Amino acid sequence: MKNRKVALLTLSLSILITSNPSQAKQTQPISDVFRIDNMFNNTYEWFSLYRKPHETQLELSTPLVVAGILCFIAASISSAGGIGGGGLFIPILTLVAGLDLRIASSLSAFMVTGGSVANVMYNLCIKGSTKFGGKSLIDYDIALLSEPCMLLGVSLGVICNLVFPEWLITVLFALFLVWTTSMSCRNGLVYWKMESEVMKMRNGCDRLENGLTKDGAGDETEGNRGVTEPLLGVRTEENCMLRFPWMKMGVLILVWCSFCLVYLLRGNRYGQGIIPIEPCGVGYWVLSASQIPLAIVYTVWILCRKENLQHHTLNTQKDIEDLNKVGPSNKLVFPLMALLAGILGGVFGIGGGMLISPLLLQVGIAPEVTAATCSFMVFFSSSMSAFQYLLLGMEHADTALIFAVTCFVASLLGLVVLQRAIKVYGRASLIVFSVSIVMALSTVLMTSFGALHVWSDYKSGRYMGFKLPC
Repeated sequence: MKNRKVALLTLSLSILITSNPSQAKQTQPISDVFRIDNMFNNTYEWFSLYRKPHETQLELSTPLVVAGILCFIAASISSAGGIGGGGLFIPILTLVAGLDLRIASSLSAFMVTGGSVANVMYNLCIKGSTKFGGKSLIDYDIALLSEPCMLLGVSLGVICNLVFPEWLITVLFALFLVWTTSMSCRNGLVYWKMESEVMKMRNGCDRLENGLTKDGAGDETEGNRGVTEPLLGVRTEENCMLRFPWMKMGVLILVWCSFCLVYLLRGNRYGQGIIPIEPCGVGYWVLSASQIPLAIVYTVWILCRKENLQHHTLNTQKDIEDLNKVGPSNKLVFPLMALLAGILGGVFGIGGGMLISPLLLQVGIAPEVTAATCSFMVFFSSSMSAFQYLLLGMEHADTALIFAVTCFVASLLGLVVLQRAIKVYGRASLIVFSVSIVMALSTVLMTSFGALHVWSDYKSGRYMGFKLPC
């Protein structure tokens, strides 16, 4: 009996071995595990596991909590530079929490909105810096000139995003972020050197003042009067600061509502809108093209109104001649920069703050003004995106609200810490370095995420060429 059992067991094992001869070939040496193609395959399998349909069910889990903590840290760093942080939020939500790209993008819009609301509230509530004559850090003129073209650029960039292949978007995004990151670091070093020189001169003046006060106390009253009394009256500037620019804010809200109305009437390419329009039909493209004259009309009107106000406020003929020396090219710098930032933001699927902040620093805008103005502009663009997600039937709105509140608190914390550090060390270049840190991290995360996405498309045999927008 025992011999029969042994014989049957031996026969079954021999059948299994002969029926599966490939099993012996699957045992590979350990050195093959570390080959590049095997590493890509393992990474692709891990990435494919995170792109399963079950990701759309948002439940409280450890990866989601870890992603929330990382987003809290990212929001606190991003708010210091006045940028949205979408370049960090989307990779964190997709790679750490394992969310679908569509859900991660919608959550990111609300998170950027929450952070920008905190930034705008903080800049509106704090007293104007003495460095800028007590004026508000938000440059409403730059925001007025930039916002229409930025919103137009976002629409053009979204169309390019639908047409361009994924690999081209990833390559362009990596090249642009590397360039802007290096430019931000260079500007940060320049501001750091300038601040160091100013601090040296200030310390020398302090030592000289101490020597003068010791030598002659009789001239102290007259000398202090020349130092403490400004050339212009302080009361006039303080009264100007008390006047909130309601007119400029009203124009910005009008621009926001006009573009939002076009988006709602047009809907998306799937026909989701407030009126029945054929997706990618004649009416769809007519409404899309109407944004071009809308942005041009608003920009020309804002430029003409600004020139008229300046001519009315200038008193001398010399000031008017100096104003006329400013050519059309200089006046169109900010609209063109905003159009470029909007197009790139629409192509790459992120906000324009991370793109326009290095450009403003490059043309010589102070870091404090750049951070405050960028956050103000990001508020309008991100709130429009969040508003569209809500009206088009966004899922998981409660989770988006929780993430938005989290980023609101994180942004306030980051702003308070940064402003305290600037007051203690006297270095506004910390804002530029915070922007550089966010952009460097975004370069690594977004490029890695895009490379994994391209690799998964290549492995699955998907079409990787140019596509039609519809």
